Amino acid sequence: MDTRQHHDSPTSIRVEPASRVLAAAGVTALRAPSIWNTQPWHWRIEHDTAQLRADRSRQLRSIDPDGRLLTISCGVALHHADVALRAAGTAAVIDRLPDGDDPDLLAVLRYAGRVEWSPTAQRLRRAIAARRSDRRPFADEPVPEHKVDRLRDAAHRAGADLHIVRPQDLTTLTVAAGHASAAERTDPQYRAELATWTGTRLEGGEGVPLDTVAPVGARPVPIRDFTGADPGPSIYSGIDVMDRNARYGVIVTDVDEPAGWLVAGEALSAVLLTATAEGLATSAMSDLVENSAARVMLRRMLGNVGHPAIGVRIGVPGHGAAPPQAPRRPAKDAVEVVVDPDEPLQGP
Repeated sequence: MDTRQHHDSPTSIRVEPASRVLAAAGVTALRAPSIWNTQPWHWRIEHDTAQLRADRSRQLRSIDPDGRLLTISCGVALHHADVALRAAGTAAVIDRLPDGDDPDLLAVLRYAGRVEWSPTAQRLRRAIAARRSDRRPFADEPVPEHKVDRLRDAAHRAGADLHIVRPQDLTTLTVAAGHASAAERTDPQYRAELATWTGTRLEGGEGVPLDTVAPVGARPVPIRDFTGADPGPSIYSGIDVMDRNARYGVIVTDVDEPAGWLVAGEALSAVLLTATAEGLATSAMSDLVENSAARVMLRRMLGNVGHPAIGVRIGVPGHGAAPPQAPRRPAKDAVEVVVDPDEPLQGP
């Protein structure tokens, strides 16, 4: 077999039609959000299958020692790829965690022929290009309840639940976020990884750009400060509170293991893309689950039913220019196509 890296140019690789369609979906999935924009996945396309593999070299050891957030990130990419295929009128069968002896093989997509274009998938495909993490304060207007219901439905269809946090439970989120922040700020490994993924990595199309970092200010639930600075003002500091109309959701799964984490990522993708299509802004909140004590708090909030996988902040976009999209790795670094040199290559 001959391995070729996929390039962003549509004419750089000449392969059989199924491989070409799967490779295009893998390239689209590079737009998926991930923990600290680490993009911890690798696609391997061979004939009519696409393997999604975890890239452990991009795992954040300080906040994600068990690979929970890495697997969720890969689940987001898996859902993005599936959306891209369905929007293009392509059917695919997905086999999740197919090999117990190879835990880094998270999923295999197998080309299953052509189907009618899905209007819903096309809507979500357009959302892939438009979506971005919006950490700005949201507009001072409530999120319409019918849109919240659509986000719940999107998560359910993806195999998980979206628990919308009640106002009386916001204190639990605040305490969970504060507990994780306090523990992480004193961890040298955390501070080193934070500096790496907000600094030199940016030159390679990855990491968190500082121009997407939220301004300091009091919020009902604090969000991560990627600058590594001391905590900002609290809601009790007497200054104006931002994000008063933000809604907070928690992706909840039946099991707390890799199978559940992968599904959580797919559900998170469905929620984020649906929110974008509905004109809403979002940002994921992984800090709510990075600490075991914080996860226990959230599970108690859920009545000890299900397992909290990741949080998401939802609101009406604020005024002014939208934040820039985070950079992405070149396709050649994350998507490879295997071709058989003994068979003639087909043109595009």
